[in-house]
Amino acid sequence: MSFQMMVRFILVALASLLPVWATAQLKTSADGQSEVVQPVRTLFSALETGNDVQFASVITSDFYIFDGGKRFSGQEILALMKALRAAGKSYKWNPSEADVHQIGNIAWVAYVNKGSITDSSGTKDQEWLESAFLERQGAVWKIAFMHSTRVPEPTQTAKGN
Repeated sequence: MSFQMMVRFILVALASLLPVWATAQLKTSADGQSEVVQPVRTLFSALETGNDVQFASVITSDFYIFDGGKRFSGQEILALMKALRAAGKSYKWNPSEADVHQIGNIAWVAYVNKGSITDSSGTKDQEWLESAFLERQGAVWKIAFMHSTRVPEPTQTAKGN
């Protein structure tokens, strides 16, 4: 067999094995989902209570989030949430309908965040469409990036009124 034929054979073999490898690496099991979604839940708990230590435990050093049309670093979003709480607003978040994809030490999750916003006028249910990109550092999943889009309220026309 010539060198060129051997190289072609190896390339064809690798190309045929790649989909098998990718499928084997992609984990969407219930266990994998809970491992990846838990840091997201912890992040929201930390933001709700202003717990800096808990917040830092689930984010990478270069974490950032796109929220409300702006980019925030970890410290900026934590400071914003503390200021909103001090002004009398509180947020409750509950990630649900998680769609988790994991390949090796990286994962991303898309989910619907069903929660509420409470202020002096009362409590209003709210939903956000969100995603997070995580990387495993040792045995711990940490969030490197998040994106949040608020689901608009239905208009009176859309409600059928």
